[in-house]
Amino acid sequence: MSQHMPPAHPFDDDKLKEECGVFGVIGTKDSANFVALGLHALQHRGQEAGGIVSYDAEQGFQSARRFGYVRDNFTSQKIMETLPGPLAIGHVRYSTSGSKGQTAIRDVQPFFGEFAMGGAAIAHNGNITNANALRRELIERGSIFQSSSDSECIIHLMARSLQRNIPERMEDALRRVEGAFSIVAMTRTKLIGVRDPLGVRPLVLGKIGDGWALSSETCALDIIGAEFVREIEPGEMVVISEQHGIQSHFPFRRVAPRFCIFEHVYFSRPDSILGGRSVYETRESIGRELAKEAPVDADLVCPVPDSGTPAAIGFSLQSGIPFAMGIIRNQYVGRTFIEPSEQIRNMGVRLKLNVNRALVRGKRIILVDDSVVRGTTSRKIKEMILDAGAAEVHFRIASPPTAWPCFYGVDTPQRDKLLAATMSEDEMRDHLNVDSLKFISLDGLYRAVGEEKGRNNKCPQYCDACFSGDYPVKPSDQISDGFEMKATK
Repeated sequence: MSQHMPPAHPFDDDKLKEECGVFGVIGTKDSANFVALGLHALQHRGQEAGGIVSYDAEQGFQSARRFGYVRDNFTSQKIMETLPGPLAIGHVRYSTSGSKGQTAIRDVQPFFGEFAMGGAAIAHNGNITNANALRRELIERGSIFQSSSDSECIIHLMARSLQRNIPERMEDALRRVEGAFSIVAMTRTKLIGVRDPLGVRPLVLGKIGDGWALSSETCALDIIGAEFVREIEPGEMVVISEQHGIQSHFPFRRVAPRFCIFEHVYFSRPDSILGGRSVYETRESIGRELAKEAPVDADLVCPVPDSGTPAAIGFSLQSGIPFAMGIIRNQYVGRTFIEPSEQIRNMGVRLKLNVNRALVRGKRIILVDDSVVRGTTSRKIKEMILDAGAAEVHFRIASPPTAWPCFYGVDTPQRDKLLAATMSEDEMRDHLNVDSLKFISLDGLYRAVGEEKGRNNKCPQYCDACFSGDYPVKPSDQISDGFEMKATK
């Protein structure tokens, strides 16, 4: 296996990408097999690499870390037999910290450490915004880092803690951490789940037979036949063992939660449940709100597949304009499809999406997409639609303009690379050369996710920093590197 991932598609850099997904199981035979299935369901959260750590009383801790898709690495009997035991955790990764584009196998989670009271493994979804400062401090005190990942700081902080057991050491370590974290960890006898006090990233609890599962999303519980029990609450730590069951406590100071609103828009799978709401139904509601806020005369509502589909259905239902699959996605284009030669780069998005020419010819088309980041893909799609003979192209975007980078576990371009950071909505419309361009308002998005009065500007109900520039946790490392936050009144 190569030590580095093959190049991504030349058109793959125009979407925001989640950092990772986490999954863990305790109390089942061959738990690693369930973890592999769960990671497969969470593959949308990270396609760069994956790893599994398991524990068996006879063989101890065992691990496997690989680049690429779960289906290519964790489906063979040969590999899964090396991961025995009733307890296992796993992780799928898309890097936001570390050496992007040149990831080493040592950066692939879960991370493992041996402590005086036994071994522990940890898988982290999110981003530590004071990781650089912590890393410098730890190195100065003698810590030797094995990876470039911010998550490894947690292992070193645990090693230096004076607390009596591993869960307490983890609490101690996480009190030093700023940013966002949903964590699944394990000892020889315990499965541990933790969410940061703001609850920025998701984590849910499921029941499978006599055992338990922790997952980034409910869709991964479904694939293993687990019953969704509840969400892990913001600031909660659950410690699960076969002997004592579930023990729950809240080691952090309570604050108003700020769950990532973009999980509703794009990151989570549409068949998951977030905050008691179907993600699919929420995205359909976003489309309805968008149709109310930005109506336009047209013949067809077409999604940019697949992420724009539920919102396009909602837009169609609200507006009465027929829904149609004007763009067809090639389901079999993977990241490793072909080395991107100049000729392939010129093909661009056509490798992944193709226009249904017979349907769009002569029609006024409303294209519904989840977001506009750099705008490069939007321009290519618009050109494809016009080349196929469409009379007009109107973009409707199911999120507000993405004008600020995320520092809480999402791979976002630098601010000057975000189209909405440098252009007004009218300027973006002219840049994309479309007949009209409208984004859902921030209040409209809040209404679609169930907040009838819209956004509470004094105390926002969600983390929406990528739209508003209102960061619930100051990005300490980025500020020290010169990042300028939005001025607050």
